[in-house]
Amino acid sequence: MNYLLLINQGSTPTPEDQQAWAGLSEEERKAIFADYQAISQTPGVTPGQRMQAPEMATTVRVQNGKTIITDGPYVEMKEALGGYLLFEADDLDTAIALAARIPAARLGGAVEIRPLD
Repeated sequence: MNYLLLINQGSTPTPEDQQAWAGLSEEERKAIFADYQAISQTPGVTPGQRMQAPEMATTVRVQNGKTIITDGPYVEMKEALGGYLLFEADDLDTAIALAARIPAARLGGAVEIRPLD
């Protein structure tokens, strides 16, 4: 089964948020990088790309045949989608175990798992 793991940053400190990132020890920052690297090397994982902040989004709608473009995300989001990865696993329990290893899941964010057709 193939799964899409959507990584919601929530209040997770990231390198882009220099103040929050600086609040972590050097050891914690190294552990986060090491965790993401190990996850990317897990058999069955196809790493995705980290996304820029929701404010960088462009939303496109078509109404009555007219294309409408809006700067920013479609909806206000409490937990911004920060990245994703694809995972080929035998079952949902294996996908859950991988999601639990993603640093964002333990640092104030969440990981949503969606089966793919």
